[in-house]
Amino acid sequence: MSVADQPRTTRRRRFEMPHIYIILLSFIALAAVATYLVPGGRYERVEGPEGRTTIDPNSFEFIEANRTTLTDFMLAIPQGLISAGEVVFFTLMIGGVFMVLHATGIIELAVARLSRRFARRGLLMLGILMTIFALIATLIGTQELSLVYVPVILPLIIALKYDSVVAAAVALCATTVGFAAGVLNPINTGLAQTLSDVPLFSGALMRIAVLVAALAVAMFFVMRYATKIRRDPSRSLLADDEAEAIKREEYQKDSSTLPIPVATGRQKAASVASLLFLALLVYGVLAQGWFMLEMAGLFIVMGAVVGVIAGLNGTEICEAFNKGFRDVLVGALIAGVARGVAVVLENGQILDTIVHSLGVVVGGLPAALAAIGMFVMQLLFNFVVPSGSGQALVTMPIMAPLADLLDVTRQTAVLAFQLGDGFGNILYPTSGYFMATLALAGVPWQKWVKFFLPMFAGFIVVSLIALLVAQLIGWS
Repeated sequence: MSVADQPRTTRRRRFEMPHIYIILLSFIALAAVATYLVPGGRYERVEGPEGRTTIDPNSFEFIEANRTTLTDFMLAIPQGLISAGEVVFFTLMIGGVFMVLHATGIIELAVARLSRRFARRGLLMLGILMTIFALIATLIGTQELSLVYVPVILPLIIALKYDSVVAAAVALCATTVGFAAGVLNPINTGLAQTLSDVPLFSGALMRIAVLVAALAVAMFFVMRYATKIRRDPSRSLLADDEAEAIKREEYQKDSSTLPIPVATGRQKAASVASLLFLALLVYGVLAQGWFMLEMAGLFIVMGAVVGVIAGLNGTEICEAFNKGFRDVLVGALIAGVARGVAVVLENGQILDTIVHSLGVVVGGLPAALAAIGMFVMQLLFNFVVPSGSGQALVTMPIMAPLADLLDVTRQTAVLAFQLGDGFGNILYPTSGYFMATLALAGVPWQKWVKFFLPMFAGFIVVSLIALLVAQLIGWS
């Protein structure tokens, strides 16, 4: 039989999204190339609210760009890891302390009781959790708390016959909605309004409306997906994932046929100690301004103390920490690698040029589209500066006076910043806390994008409607 007559046994390979390291390295390479194509620029830095460094919007000047050399490119990832050190270390500590709690048995006890109680009301549980997380974020503005939420709720979500995507979505989408709406959020709303000379936390009714609308969008897509995969587990985005299969085997047991687990005296004491540590965490964040380093330190102490109370010896506690470190190592590293993009742009001295150019583009839009243009500008800029406070300090000194020239109220300009900064934080792989949260949940970024894009489109619609209404009524 001739070659031509032989049956075709090969098929065209389906396209597969590259590994996240490859994606991020490609972005770093593009940033390096941009240093040869984009002219250098610089704004003068001045002292802003609460001693923070911001920019003088009238001081921009072109300078010679610092072209990225082969050595600079080689150092981008190590420098990114150093720059994102807090996120990296915090992620490791979260993984470690959760594994210690797992070793004590108190996680399994809580999951068994809650899964029995909510066995037929899983969607109610999802709605309650999302509402709580959104309210916390809209009041204190700490999206990074999703890193704390995921390890706590993941076993319960799996036990209720959902998957890790649902757990990640409950934490990430709810906190992002609350953060973006920012009813009383000091990190984005408070800082942006201060920089724009807008009364602090004014315009709350509009922001509450945005919060309700965006949370409804998030709940719809999360619950729709959760219902679909509970009816047919094969439709889960992680149906063929080995790590997910292990979670299902561990947590998805028919609780109705199992005896109600009884906690030992030590486990009860360890549970009380864990709750006290979580209360201390909330107090530290709200009253003492704690952030990742302080929380990470608390988790080290929490793991040691709770482990001892539960009856673990020193070696068992240390090995539990080690196992937790290993489980989240990739996510911790991704957070640092993602930071490499901003490192290249900052070292190349073209980041200010990008801000200036985006401002010029927005300034050329008609008044009716100016607010939307600001939103798009903020959404794009969020890719390279995913920090809410960092983005406010760089962009709002430019956007606020520009709003006056474009017949857009400064209040609307602040809302455009909030929405543009907020929703991109759980899409772009350059967002360190976001990638670390996905790693804790065991959800690849590529799978998350497939789940999140329809919801993201819903968030865009909510944002555009809110900004158009604000523009039409002259919201101030």
